Amino acid sequence: MLGSITPLGERGRGMRWGITATAFVAGSAIGGALVGGLFGLAGGPVAAPLGSTAALALLAVAAGAGLVLDVGPLRLPSVRRQVDERWLRTYRGWVYGGGFGLQLGAGMTTIVTTSAVYLTFVAAALSGGVRGGLVVGLAFGLARAWTLAPAAAVRSPGALLRADAFLRRWEAPARRISLAALGGVALAALAMAAA
Repeated sequence: MLGSITPLGERGRGMRWGITATAFVAGSAIGGALVGGLFGLAGGPVAAPLGSTAALALLAVAAGAGLVLDVGPLRLPSVRRQVDERWLRTYRGWVYGGGFGLQLGAGMTTIVTTSAVYLTFVAAALSGGVRGGLVVGLAFGLARAWTLAPAAAVRSPGALLRADAFLRRWEAPARRISLAALGGVALAALAMAAA
């Protein structure tokens, strides 16, 4: 789907990539903030009495469990849907850009391939309230919006092929980076809990 939201694709549909991409970033930020805020709201009454040491210990356990799930043979629980590509032919660019961004920024409304997505919202729940959850979710949504960045240079069919090859080359390194980040979060949270 994101391979369709390129300057080349938008030009072919008679849309402007800048408008679609801006709507995508805004939608992703809003989606992440909303879901993060909801998790902060739901987790606040539980996380606040725990205190920061226990919350950090729980975050470390969740990160460790996520790492085991991502490395092991078990499949990560996930919905089996992606965004609806028919929107590309039905709606204006700002509508599908914002809609796709909202769904991806929300994190769990499309296929989840790494437990780091779930860990984000565990962190939002353990943040102690709505404000902390909003910040965690907003950061997630903005990071998720960066998935559109490689598309910015796609202005010809050759550039589309190069962007696709670039993304394929980064598939395995990105997985290793995700695993390292999960391990890093687990160790950092344990160190902070112990301090």
